[in-house]
Amino acid sequence: MRYQSKNTGLSVHLLLARYALSAFLSLCFAIWLLGLLASYLGSSVVDSAIDSENNAVTISLRGEPPHLDYGRIGHAVNSTIQFHVMEGLLAYDARMELIPGVAERHEIREDGATFWLREDARWSNGEPVTAHDFVFAWRRVQDPVTASAYAFIMYPVKNAEAINRGELPPEALGARAVGDRILEVEFEQPAPHFDKLVAYSTFYPVNEDFFASTNDSFGSSAESLLYNGPYRMTEWVRSTSMRWERNPHYWGDHKGRLDTIHIGYFTDNPGTLLNLFKDGRIAETRLSPQMLGEAMRKRWRIERSMDGSLHVLQFNFREGRLTANRNFRKALALAQDPAEFVYKALREPGFQPALGIFPRWVRGMDDYFHREYPPASHRRDIARAREHLEMARRELGLEEFPPLSMLVYDDSVGAVLGEYYQEVFSRNLGLDVRIDSQIMQSMLAFKEAGNFDLAQGGSVPDYDDALTFGDLYTSWSMLNYGRYSSPEMDRLARIAQSEFDPVERMRTFSEIQQLAHDDVVVLPIFERGWTYVVDSRLKGFKRRALGLEVDLTHAWIDEQAYR
Repeated sequence: MRYQSKNTGLSVHLLLARYALSAFLSLCFAIWLLGLLASYLGSSVVDSAIDSENNAVTISLRGEPPHLDYGRIGHAVNSTIQFHVMEGLLAYDARMELIPGVAERHEIREDGATFWLREDARWSNGEPVTAHDFVFAWRRVQDPVTASAYAFIMYPVKNAEAINRGELPPEALGARAVGDRILEVEFEQPAPHFDKLVAYSTFYPVNEDFFASTNDSFGSSAESLLYNGPYRMTEWVRSTSMRWERNPHYWGDHKGRLDTIHIGYFTDNPGTLLNLFKDGRIAETRLSPQMLGEAMRKRWRIERSMDGSLHVLQFNFREGRLTANRNFRKALALAQDPAEFVYKALREPGFQPALGIFPRWVRGMDDYFHREYPPASHRRDIARAREHLEMARRELGLEEFPPLSMLVYDDSVGAVLGEYYQEVFSRNLGLDVRIDSQIMQSMLAFKEAGNFDLAQGGSVPDYDDALTFGDLYTSWSMLNYGRYSSPEMDRLARIAQSEFDPVERMRTFSEIQQLAHDDVVVLPIFERGWTYVVDSRLKGFKRRALGLEVDLTHAWIDEQAYR
């Protein structure tokens, strides 16, 4: 028989009270710990897209770059990030006009250029940015070991192309430091547009000592970069977020009014982005056609802009490909209609049918280039398309055409583009087109390997000059994925690179435009535009038509405005 005390009930009550007290203390400790953890992780967690108290905003980017080594890669997302955290010899103001950057003044001659660097230009560790940093960076770009995708953009510099081909050592590059603050550049040939080139990321400086300290991991993390722009990256959580903070060592006060910019999300899904905006988690997002009605009913601040890019259907000119045959390409060109694709199939607000290989915004002498030198007009002509297809069949010695492979991006635009051209080429020409949808990294690998007949492609401008599109189809261009090769195209591009007479230079671009049309180098499809909404408290936010998608370098928070 178990012994029971007459005070058992009291003991149970005391025990329960102890449990309750213990649970209460544990709860308090948990709340304190969570608060401490939230404080510790405050760099990653933001409750609102507009944080007025901390002068911070949160936005999203449509993709995450594999790395940020600006000497090796050029891409719209990379350019957007680099534009905020880096600065070249020259830079851009709020109107996207060239202004002094690290160089406080410069001069460009037919044989070269001189840049005088400002004394107060600093890296984010407080060390001065010197002419030696530019010489090291530029030599590294041309070194074949670097395998820079944009090495060709530096070919106006003496010996750059020969170095990149492995014919000369990097030390032979025509760029030298005269002390710490003067950079002398010798040209391979006259380069009237060189001031525009040096604002691009391939020409950004690299501190040699810091580069060596990264042990071949330069640009792979926030810590493996040194910054000289208005912001510095303090955090990069892969596949999750980034954090940019104002760079205290930046020389000017004309950029960087926000203290912190959070990249809270990497996504290109319109529905996801709209929900994030409605929930107050991001400060802006683009709109699809289905979203415009809701945005207007809610009286959101709707903006429109072109992003400067040109999107095309690329051909593979490698031996053995059907698309290497000019009559075959001509048939494809005549069978389709970019206006039909943009307005009836895609129906994305802000997009416009492409006019040719130069977008509408490219400047000529006194007006836009397309007004001064109108491209050949396009009109769909199915009868002529079939005639060219028959000529191609006879030239190729075929009884019937085998299936064509078409690479498209794994996104909403790529899906519509693939379906449209598959149906058009089947209905009008009887061709069998097989769609191959790929994510961005895989798409680039497939293109570089030549594993395609047709491929969706796009080019964003690197600098404010027609040459940024005019040399894409040269034999030396790393972006010429189809390997189109024409001595005449190369000759014209060389003239456009070096001609100081602006009238003659524009005429040359007109000849490049006509040759691209006659040879059917690509099928120009559309120029991309954005229709987007912005939190009304965020002022000075821009989407640009020159090499980047979002610009917050001149943005600020207006606490008096309402969302």
